[in-house]
Amino acid sequence: MSRFTRTAASGKPARPAPAPKPRADRPTGPGTAWRPFPRAAWTDVAVLSVLSLLGVLGLETSFGDYNFLVAGLGGLVVGTGIAMLGYSLRLGVVTSVLAGILAYFLLGTPFTMPGEALLGVFPSVSSTAGLALGAVFGWKDIVTLGTPVEAPYYMPVLPYFAAWLIALAGTMLASRWLPTRPRTVWRTGILLIGPVLLYLTGILMGTDKTYFAGLRGVVFAVVAIVWIGWRRTKTESADAQGAARLFRRKILGTATLVLGAVLIGALVGGVLAPDPKSRYVLREEIQPPFDPLEFPSPLAGFRQYTKTLADTPLFSVTGLQPGEMLRLASMDAYDGKLWNVAAADSLVGGSGSFRLVGRTIPAPSLVTSNQDSTVTIDVTGYEDVWLPGVGYPTTVDFDDAASQDESETLRYNAESGTAVLTSGVESGYQYTVSAMLQQTYRDEDLANVPVADVQLPAVQNIPDVVVAKAIEYAGTADTPIDSLRAIEQALKTKGFLSHGLASDGIPSRAGHGADRLNELFTRTQMVGDEEQYAAAMALMARSLNYPARVVMGFAPDVPEEAGAIEITGTDVTAWVEVAFEGVGWVPFYPTPDQTDVPQDQTPKPMTEPQPQVRQPPRMDNEADDLLTAVEIADTKDEDKDKDFELPGWAWVVIGSVGIPLVLLGVPLLVIAALKSRRRRRRRSRGTGDQRAAGAWSELTDGFAELGFEVPRSSSRRQVAVSLEAQLAAQLADTSGASDVVDAAAFVAPHRLVPVADSVDSAVFGGQRIEDDVVESNWTAAMASLATAGKSAGRLRRIFARFRLRSKRDWSQVNVRGSRGSGPGRR
Repeated sequence: MSRFTRTAASGKPARPAPAPKPRADRPTGPGTAWRPFPRAAWTDVAVLSVLSLLGVLGLETSFGDYNFLVAGLGGLVVGTGIAMLGYSLRLGVVTSVLAGILAYFLLGTPFTMPGEALLGVFPSVSSTAGLALGAVFGWKDIVTLGTPVEAPYYMPVLPYFAAWLIALAGTMLASRWLPTRPRTVWRTGILLIGPVLLYLTGILMGTDKTYFAGLRGVVFAVVAIVWIGWRRTKTESADAQGAARLFRRKILGTATLVLGAVLIGALVGGVLAPDPKSRYVLREEIQPPFDPLEFPSPLAGFRQYTKTLADTPLFSVTGLQPGEMLRLASMDAYDGKLWNVAAADSLVGGSGSFRLVGRTIPAPSLVTSNQDSTVTIDVTGYEDVWLPGVGYPTTVDFDDAASQDESETLRYNAESGTAVLTSGVESGYQYTVSAMLQQTYRDEDLANVPVADVQLPAVQNIPDVVVAKAIEYAGTADTPIDSLRAIEQALKTKGFLSHGLASDGIPSRAGHGADRLNELFTRTQMVGDEEQYAAAMALMARSLNYPARVVMGFAPDVPEEAGAIEITGTDVTAWVEVAFEGVGWVPFYPTPDQTDVPQDQTPKPMTEPQPQVRQPPRMDNEADDLLTAVEIADTKDEDKDKDFELPGWAWVVIGSVGIPLVLLGVPLLVIAALKSRRRRRRRSRGTGDQRAAGAWSELTDGFAELGFEVPRSSSRRQVAVSLEAQLAAQLADTSGASDVVDAAAFVAPHRLVPVADSVDSAVFGGQRIEDDVVESNWTAAMASLATAGKSAGRLRRIFARFRLRSKRDWSQVNVRGSRGSGPGRR
């Protein structure tokens, strides 16, 4: 039993212990709301900033210009400044981190995306979103995009975020953690983890070229080693003669280290520097995602096959059965100019999303098959990224030893049945494709089958004549299969086939843009080839809300029991596929077989002059009957409802103010809820002595959160004496009192010593504590805490509402609580 416990048990008044001497780095007198940044930490922060800047410079090879350096410097300034401000304002770790996140969004725009800022400084919706996207996706983009990295617009956020994070964490460690512990090599080295990671980031996310790698490495090593050596010991612990001798040794050792590093870096480093090609960077190890939009649309090169490559052997196919066709690519996106695959970022899992696959190919979600096929393809004159195949492949085996490594570049889209080689298909490749073929159905089998609910990208800029012709050709058909067959037959019977060759009877312009399709239907005769007819029918089907796509491939004539079939440019074709529920993609072939276009020899009617007749005057009262008041009123109401939308400035305010407030407000609300729960549990749970002790715990926690220094490992009376002295000093400062002793009169109505004595009596008295005694303790504690809050000022009261006592204080509270005995033991 401690001395304090014996005194309390004997009933003698306990002698108040002297207040603990305040620490030099934690002033407790007037003005405790602000504390100066530790002098020793200034050097640490400066060294960490220099080392972090050396690491950021390694990203120069990826960005090419020095905009990234501005972003990196901005991140260092914002992170370091917020950490130092949080220390001086006595903010907790959680509060400082939340303030750092808020500053990250509010101050990052001018450093990273000045073009997106409002008035050049303030964040906008796009810049706020970019600050979040760059921190999450910038790491992936920088190693998959080509250098210099100029897009997306949020790429400068990457060095800003990295520097901000390292600066915030390093400054908080240098000011809060390191000064309170003995300075050792490993503790100092912990602060180097952030700059070292930033330096390695500049290497791994750069290119095989270097940016003053030797100079940056030597400077980084010298600064780090000298800093650790100088900060390891303190000369103040020795006498004057010993301190001088130690100082001279440090100077000599530092000069020797710097000279040796310069000689090694300049002479030996230049000889032993590795070849840039052997430099390990993630950009060379990570295969970037395949973007099909970087290559021309397959359908755009249709006429190249029929004209330039008409007689050129492209590849030979072994195992192809009569009626089977080779698939090249499936396209389901139209922008008014081209049919193409959808952009990879516009539709998840769409036709533009190609995944790396091995030998086994994933099966599509919508297909019915009752037949398999295996073909071997030998490439001769074909060169492109699109890999020809048959049906929906299940396995792809590259047989030739020279192209065996190319299987690692195989990408596949299961839904469209399209495969690509990102390295390109070249002459000499040989591979075997095993696939399942889509089952064929009769129209009678599809009479009651609806079209499938397939998510496809929206088509744009459909010519009006195409929509009108779709309605005209579909006629009165009441089922999807009947409507599609009607459109197919109308195109086949009313149109004529022409590839635009010199041997064709009538010219046919290439392309399938909106102007070309408009010409197809407005001329006297429809003339075109598979490119125009397939593109037109797919747009007709899409205008009727049928999921349709265009497929390009090759349709050679395959005789019975044929061996190797040679494929040339004349075998190219295109058709339309429409998805039916539970069936799969049903093909349609709208291209006509007729090639002889009849000449239009109908004589034009001769014009005959007609006598001029004077027209009667216009009746003004006829126009009055064209509109009614009811129609005008309804139209205005509909337009008013239709055009209502939020103004642009509202979206700007929501993005620039709302997002940071949410990021900061949610954690603050959580902290407020935890504190409310803590107070409620202390006041209502447990026995009387435990609830009385809870009043004292609530009081000391409240004082600590207001910035007061609560002594650790002290009795309640000692803590009360120390807090009364601090409160008196603070009241004197805020009230203008000249003497701290006179200011004690301000504390008299709410002294803490009686509260401490009352709680000690309840905890160590060994008697049942009534509810009125508990409530009196809580009332006195809350009154004292309210006085402290008024003296602290409005700013500190606001911070205290969302601040939790530090972890070290909590551990000391638990230690003090465990020292009690009897009913008061916690």
